[in-house]
Amino acid sequence: LPGVPFRAVPDPVGVHVLPLQRALLRAPRPRPPRKPHRHRKDPQHHLQRAPVAPRPPRRRPRAGQWLRPRCCRRRRRRRARLDAGFHTAAAQEGRQEEVGDSPPEEFLLDEYESDGEEGTRPHAAGKRPHCGGGGGSSSSESEDEEEEEEATPKVYFTSRTHSQLSQFVRELKRTDFSGKLRTVCLGSRKSLCINMDVQKLGSANRINERCLELQKNKKSSKIKVEGDNKKGHRTKTSCGCPMLRNRSLQKQFRSEVSDHGALDIEDLAQIGRKVGTCPYYGARDMVRSADLVVLPYQSLLLKSARESLGLNLKNSVVIIDEAHNLADSLTSMYNSKVTSSQLRAVLSHLEAYLNRFQNVLGAGNRRYIQTLTVLTRSFLRCLISNEDCSSAVTSLTINKFLFSLDIDNINIVKLCQYLKESNIIHKVSGYANKLFFTENGAGDLNHGQQHGEGSSITSFQALADFLRSLLYCNDDGRIIVARHKPGGHSEDAYIKFVMLCAEKTFSEVTDDAHAVIMAGGTLQPIEETRLRLFPGLLPSDIKFFSCNHIVPPESILPIAVTCGPSGKKFDFSHSSRSSPTMIEELGRFLCNIVTIVPEGIVMFFSSYDYEKQVYDAWIWLQAQFLRFLRRSTCSESQEAVWMSR
Repeated sequence: LPGVPFRAVPDPVGVHVLPLQRALLRAPRPRPPRKPHRHRKDPQHHLQRAPVAPRPPRRRPRAGQWLRPRCCRRRRRRRARLDAGFHTAAAQEGRQEEVGDSPPEEFLLDEYESDGEEGTRPHAAGKRPHCGGGGGSSSSESEDEEEEEEATPKVYFTSRTHSQLSQFVRELKRTDFSGKLRTVCLGSRKSLCINMDVQKLGSANRINERCLELQKNKKSSKIKVEGDNKKGHRTKTSCGCPMLRNRSLQKQFRSEVSDHGALDIEDLAQIGRKVGTCPYYGARDMVRSADLVVLPYQSLLLKSARESLGLNLKNSVVIIDEAHNLADSLTSMYNSKVTSSQLRAVLSHLEAYLNRFQNVLGAGNRRYIQTLTVLTRSFLRCLISNEDCSSAVTSLTINKFLFSLDIDNINIVKLCQYLKESNIIHKVSGYANKLFFTENGAGDLNHGQQHGEGSSITSFQALADFLRSLLYCNDDGRIIVARHKPGGHSEDAYIKFVMLCAEKTFSEVTDDAHAVIMAGGTLQPIEETRLRLFPGLLPSDIKFFSCNHIVPPESILPIAVTCGPSGKKFDFSHSSRSSPTMIEELGRFLCNIVTIVPEGIVMFFSSYDYEKQVYDAWIWLQAQFLRFLRRSTCSESQEAVWMSR
């Protein structure tokens, strides 16, 4: 009835309510009095305790509102205590927050528990985020813009450098396929970033770090619109980069790229500046609907890069250009190295973070951070101590390395999974940068970030890559431990993982793809290439095609030179190629060749390190020769002046 409470309506049977409503609307019942209490000093047993006051009535939720679970209420109370600063002894003594004015919740990790344990992982774990990096579109935008287009069979063309990819795109524009194929070119952040504040950082590592930091930043930022759109306003977005503010602009970017046909990296960056959106993430969004994807080696051959870009090689054709470098490129991509200075930086940051947040961290986060601290200390102790070591550089298998440090009982699989899903790298690095900024100021912070190796995120990433390398089989690689030399710098010490089995990493590509085409000029002998890359395939499964060379046979004259101009025998083995006499003899030989070859010469070295060593030695010899001529000229002029006097 109007104006009458629902539970006061009379009914011969009772109030017609649901069981849940009856439990919420039931009047509180007073507690029954306790039984008579027999007092020790009262033999008449007439004393009784006063009856306990009834419980206060439960708070009833309003219409459409439900009470929060108890765990949510506890979490809110804990964070309220954290903001108030009453959770540590430092706050009780009246000291200020170590991080300054920023709230500590900015660096607080979410609750995390691994598989097989109570609790759940972070709510975002296990879900791959949108390739656009979480652009800040409003809720009024239609959801059809976020729907993924249907995947189509693709052709992946990969090469070693960006210049070779640009050359391929230019040749593609000259064909009739340029307007028929939906082509997208993928590049690095350094090549496609149009945010000038990020681009001026210079190095690729610092640009990648800053881009990821901006995506984690959830503060409101003032948008500066570039391009044809002249409106600018302040909005609260989930991304701090102004180039990832609106999905409608990313849709406009994809439309313009599709209208122009095949475009290289420079063209994508130009269209991104015109529209005012990020071409890096715009190109990544176009991969799913593309027919031809042009990308560098690392984006295709690295498993982590393929997962990050969302590349699906099922029923696709993979074309690998410059395939004579493929085996060496695969082994170098999966190598990992962490230095002693990086380990010290990670250890100091972990200890500072754990001391600050150990009282508010969950059990799972605290346990994994302590495990990571133990591993970092073990790696540092391995680099500093020289006990039972006949050489400063030793080579170990993965199992022997783990047993030597007594860390074979640590579950590295779950630890790597925690590093991937918990966002601990950015949380701890952000807190470390905040501490450095508070203690030294903005000028010293910028000075400290000039060194890529000393950067906190770079150090954490190097350690994470090395930990993932320990998950390979025992025979897949070797651990190189270069310890601190007594007369050298402590920064020279490092631990490096060297991949030896390129065929295992490449088999992930060959097993998924419909066909793999390898193009190169020096694939012979083909049997050696098959053993290094396709040991599991039969020779009948590999089709070999060779075409004629552009240089005619009569223009080729191979000659093997055994000695130099002075008669010294050439020996470029690893033990004798670095001797000064051998390098000087090679220089004399090249000087003689240059005088008789009219159009110049091209010289190939076995490695970049040896090429630099030879070049530096020749520069030093040239300086010594010029200094000798200068001294001779000065002495002759002084002698002439003395004789004239």
